[in-house]
Amino acid sequence: MSATELARDVVRQLLEAGVTEVVVAPGSRNAPLSFAVFDAAEAGLLRLHTRIDERSAGFLAVGLARSHRRTVVLCTSGTAVANLHPAALEATHSALPVAFVTADRPARLRGTDANQTTDQVGVLGPMLVTRDLDRPGPLGLDLATGPVHLNVQLDEPLLPPAPWTGIVVDVPHRVRKVHDHPGVALPLGPRTVVVAGDDAGPAARRLAEAAGWPLLAEPSSGARTGDHALRCYRLLLDGDLGASIDRVVVHGRPTLSRPVSRLLGRADVEVHSVPAPGAWNQRPYEVASTAPAYTADGAGDPGWLDAWREADRAVSRRLDRLLAERADLTPYEVAGAVHRALAPGMQLVVGASNPVRDLDLMARPTPVGERRKVVANRGLAGIDGVVSTAIGAALGRTEGPTLALMGDVTFLHDGNGLLLGPHEARPDLTIVVVNDDGGSIFAVLEQGAPAHADRFERLFATPHGADLAALCATTRTPHLRVDSLPQLEQALAAPNGGIEVVEVAVRRDDRRELDLAIRALRP
Repeated sequence: MSATELARDVVRQLLEAGVTEVVVAPGSRNAPLSFAVFDAAEAGLLRLHTRIDERSAGFLAVGLARSHRRTVVLCTSGTAVANLHPAALEATHSALPVAFVTADRPARLRGTDANQTTDQVGVLGPMLVTRDLDRPGPLGLDLATGPVHLNVQLDEPLLPPAPWTGIVVDVPHRVRKVHDHPGVALPLGPRTVVVAGDDAGPAARRLAEAAGWPLLAEPSSGARTGDHALRCYRLLLDGDLGASIDRVVVHGRPTLSRPVSRLLGRADVEVHSVPAPGAWNQRPYEVASTAPAYTADGAGDPGWLDAWREADRAVSRRLDRLLAERADLTPYEVAGAVHRALAPGMQLVVGASNPVRDLDLMARPTPVGERRKVVANRGLAGIDGVVSTAIGAALGRTEGPTLALMGDVTFLHDGNGLLLGPHEARPDLTIVVVNDDGGSIFAVLEQGAPAHADRFERLFATPHGADLAALCATTRTPHLRVDSLPQLEQALAAPNGGIEVVEVAVRRDDRRELDLAIRALRP
């Protein structure tokens, strides 16, 4: 059995599992697999992407998968495999349809000092099962249930004798499964809110609307639509309304705010949970029941919802007034401008740390059915790979351009994501980088208290002084720096097409003061 035969068998089965996108990081040991996917791309069976950095390649695959594309990322042996680990963790905790395919030396070289040889079985972590392959055979792949690691042992010769032509792929007709859960009925008595975390989907909104309950939906929940969703819910939770909550129904994975975490951990609050997808879907707090879906016995007291709506409108007005009165452009206003620029049919990819939390306060709920999609890597909420994730999500999009919002440290963490070769597709993607020269999220946490001022800059803020324009120039990525809201709004209204970076300069030295002022707005 040759390496070419094994590689082609693996690629054929991936195609039969519904894979349409393959990301290749170059290497010698993965040459048989690379030749096979190239020939499959030439036959029109998949779309091929190449990246020189395995970590960026992995997150490009994550982004494509977030656009509902079954995706493969393929690399050579050795440390190349370890660089896929961050993306593999995110895919595992978010149950994304990604196959991590790693080339390996043959088993006879394991335990020796042969070049680029290490123990690759299980190297991507115990939650991602490794299929160690040394010969063709049925794999029974089902990426719909989440990621898989295929470790393929390839022996020399590594080059195919001829191109792979006449590729025969048996792709079964797939009928999309629609799970029609009748739902567990909840009585109307307790004062209830619906919490929609990341990837909750429209079921959270439908429950809130049917029952007449307030909807506390994170930006990437897919549920921040309609007139039950509240903009400033996290500020309201620390007031009298939050204290009067008796029951919560949780959808998705809520990870953004401490007020929500405190609510879900309260001993006097009854929590009902719709499990979130991913490797670990056990809630970190006590739940009264778990079900695939919930319903309500009719509509509840309209006064409960009206009180939340009235308070939300009042706090929203005070927040907008507070921001407008400040002399300098704030990161909250940047997030608000980006969300306002998100027209129906468009997509927004938002980075972790402050940008997604700023968006959470500034994103006004949008009308139902307008297909605005907000994507975030909340499986593990890391700042790595966000540029590549955004490019992947944009490449996987079939309608409308994509916006991305991220901080400067996040952007720098994946600057390699902008390294696209001349043959690579460049989607319409505007990356808005909120640059405050460091990690401002720590300023609003315990580490940012005045008592730690003598070490805060060195240990947490970590100013970098990087020239983002120069970084963009090295990859020929168009760059524009703005420092006012009108300039930002103009840039968002007139994109140039392709990938471009809009850098927004904001202050960091007043971030803690601003956060305290916003928290004081709660009723």
